[in-house]
Amino acid sequence: MRVLKSRLCKSLPVGTGLLARPSIPVTIRDQEELGSPSAFFLDLRLFLNNLFRGEGRPRRAARTASFIALCILSVGTFGTPLTSKSSSLQLYTPADNWPQFRGNSQLTGISLSAVPKTLKLLWTYEGGESIESSAAIVNGVVYVGSQAGDLLALDLNSGSPKWKYKVGDGGIGESSPCVSNGIIYVGDYSGVLHAVSAADGKAIWTFKTGAEIKSSPVAVDDKVLIGSYDEHLYCLNPKTGAVIWKFKTGGPVHCTAGILNGLAFIAGCDEQFRAIRLADGKEVFKVASGAYTGASPALVGESAFYGTFNNDVLGVNLRTKRIAWRYQHPQRQFPFYSSAGVVDGRVVIGGRDKIVHCVDAKNGKRLWTFTTRARVESSAALADGRVFIGSNDGKLYVLDFITGAKVWEFDAGAPISASPAIASGKIVVGSQDGRLYCFG
Repeated sequence: MRVLKSRLCKSLPVGTGLLARPSIPVTIRDQEELGSPSAFFLDLRLFLNNLFRGEGRPRRAARTASFIALCILSVGTFGTPLTSKSSSLQLYTPADNWPQFRGNSQLTGISLSAVPKTLKLLWTYEGGESIESSAAIVNGVVYVGSQAGDLLALDLNSGSPKWKYKVGDGGIGESSPCVSNGIIYVGDYSGVLHAVSAADGKAIWTFKTGAEIKSSPVAVDDKVLIGSYDEHLYCLNPKTGAVIWKFKTGGPVHCTAGILNGLAFIAGCDEQFRAIRLADGKEVFKVASGAYTGASPALVGESAFYGTFNNDVLGVNLRTKRIAWRYQHPQRQFPFYSSAGVVDGRVVIGGRDKIVHCVDAKNGKRLWTFTTRARVESSAALADGRVFIGSNDGKLYVLDFITGAKVWEFDAGAPISASPAIASGKIVVGSQDGRLYCFG
């Protein structure tokens, strides 16, 4: 049975949301009208809930929204204080950027971008071969990898190419670009992590691991983390690619590391959910998941959420270091490969049962489901009261966050296993026929 699990894990297929406009300044008069910061914090959760759901948007919403960045420093999604300033800043993805897989280093999939109620196709780019890498968007430029072996840089507004970087013989599968300090990081099938200049697409350095890379890089605290199928999580110097430390697991590291409070969290093919200290690469604790995992953990407050190949979704309590709950669909028992999006006490995740599931983050109780016509391996992006997610039935779906009702769909004609990226009111996602789409 152990051999079978290893083979299955190695054959894994190649491959939230509040509204705000933080650029609007808050004046002293604004703060007086809004009330003191402490009083504002008390009302923040109600305001954000209403804003996310599209209810009761007050006239002063624009000014209030610009104050959200300050409030995030002390209030978490569930109203729980966050102890780390650096980690709390990563709970939401800024409106104008989507710099890495799942948008931010806590992998919550939330964007503060305002998305048009009625979407239309703005442009399409022909990438040549399957695009299962999820896009990164920074400073009006889209970065995405393709199985043709290209790392592409495209203008967000027009789709026109800026540059193309060739990774070599190994194509880019599910590894999604990460953008930090003018450098693009992405892994490829040959096991190489590439550091590329965002300005001109020139190579800065490469680092060779012992096996293919499907994990996506994360840049945090002057470090770059990347998982490899050689069973290691690597921590590298972002400027030189030199190894700072590496951690050996018991199986391929397929997931992307989530970062919270100075710890890197990975859920792996060795059936263990691990917390690894960023400073020195030492394991702080681990929790037995009971199954191998291809999904990346979403981290909110004292909880982690991820699906497994044992057909369930787990809520892990990071304080007690125990599994708080398990969710399984009562009728359809299929693996969860998609990574979760989490906001407002709800976990949204796609399954190979062809269903998008929304469950209560507190207890794992089902809130709603939406059925597509094929497995859902795309991970949900959440913004503006809606869920944006692809399906292998070839469609990009937009669902109501509260009810799960379908709001809109687009038929790409080919499986969409990549995950949407959201920035500046635009949705970018690739499909397995090599096309990259931008909606807005």
